[in-house]
Amino acid sequence: MANYYNENTILYLNGEYIKAADAKMDLYSQSLHYGYSVFEGIRSYKTINGDTKIFKAREHFERLYNSAIAVNLPYRWTVEELTAATYEILERNKLEDAYIRPVVFAPANMSFAQNAESYITIQAWEMQPFLGEKLLRVMTSSFQRPNPKAFMIQAKAAGHYVNSILASQEAKAKGYDEALLTDMNGYVAEGPGANMFYEKAGQLFTPSPGHILPGITRETVFEICKELDIPLGEKLVTTDELKDADAAFFCGTAAEIIGWESFDDIPFKKNWNDSVGKRVQEAYKDKVIEKKPLPPNPKDELTKTLIVEELY
Repeated sequence: MANYYNENTILYLNGEYIKAADAKMDLYSQSLHYGYSVFEGIRSYKTINGDTKIFKAREHFERLYNSAIAVNLPYRWTVEELTAATYEILERNKLEDAYIRPVVFAPANMSFAQNAESYITIQAWEMQPFLGEKLLRVMTSSFQRPNPKAFMIQAKAAGHYVNSILASQEAKAKGYDEALLTDMNGYVAEGPGANMFYEKAGQLFTPSPGHILPGITRETVFEICKELDIPLGEKLVTTDELKDADAAFFCGTAAEIIGWESFDDIPFKKNWNDSVGKRVQEAYKDKVIEKKPLPPNPKDELTKTLIVEELY
């Protein structure tokens, strides 16, 4: 049974709330046999006001729709309908800080013909950050991200994650915490389930879209950098550039934001606690619980003015 559910856990399945232990799916499903389904990873948090809030529910359910349409899975649910169902699942399971997994899956179909219908489930459980909370030892994977001409790479499709599982298992078997995959041209792409950023001379860089899943947490990092006035750029990144970086981190809904200790056994130049990534990590934690940043202290502004006057 693992620890994702117990005899009392309730999940959502095709418009009904049922016990997880009683839930069934067709063993002849195209999803089971061919990995043909799409999903989302979402988190809810207990906010600073004491209520439970799903972080960026609209963005996640819109991406679920886009993923399903990209791979030709019929889709008939609205953002509002699924958001309400998710809050109901959280309430029925007495969850506040939770990981939420909606999945759109296919009916019985052993052919490759397009389906006339699809099904949906929403499940939730307590989960700590996916990659833990200590700094990570990361290695370059021998596996590459799939050619974007071979898949709808922008879709969060279940079958894509066989690639992720192989890369992550390889890294852990070699004594590392996680893998970093390159694209078919040898440029840095992403982790098995997270996007990556690195710091150089006070600026953050991240791989350009094309061979990556442009994550919602990745977009949140963009928002934070704009709010904190942190320079940020997208570019093609080589592994040699990354080895010369000052710091680096993964970001994703499951992983949240987690710093790296080393890459291919090369430690980063900057202490994580002094890095730009650490500032972003703290801002992200504040954002998900809706903690507002403190307003500037007028005394600080006065001090800055006096310093400027003295300089001139």
